[in-house]
Amino acid sequence: MNKLPSFDLAESHRYFAAHCFNKTWDFIDKPSRTEEEGEEMLHTCLASLWHWSQRDDATTENFSVGYWQASRVFALLGRADDARKYARRSLEKSRGLAPFYEGYAYEALARSESVAGNHEKVKEYLAQARKLCETVKDEESKKLLLGDLDQIK
Repeated sequence: MNKLPSFDLAESHRYFAAHCFNKTWDFIDKPSRTEEEGEEMLHTCLASLWHWSQRDDATTENFSVGYWQASRVFALLGRADDARKYARRSLEKSRGLAPFYEGYAYEALARSESVAGNHEKVKEYLAQARKLCETVKDEESKKLLLGDLDQIK
């Protein structure tokens, strides 16, 4: 079983990291999902993260976003503890990056606490995310982050 495949493994990881990430977004954007689609959304998200972990060119930003996406998926599935776990990983990876990434990590933490019903934590994390958002220079990125923050109750 240790035989090398007849295809370019690095190219496969590049393809599946992005393909699975985008497929996950298709599920996230869907207004309603069946239970099977929810499970597939989780599988494609975690597959994307794994394929990123196999790439030599993966950046801290890639992992910050990948962990953020995993947190979002778990939140959509109502799994607060898992959403929180991946949000914390996103925050760890986003430290020292542009404020956009750290802002989204706090967005994920707020969303996970919203799912858990921890309203004080939601307020705390939303405040941290909004403070970071004020320092985001790119207006499109700022608008995107604010839009997601406004969705969290």
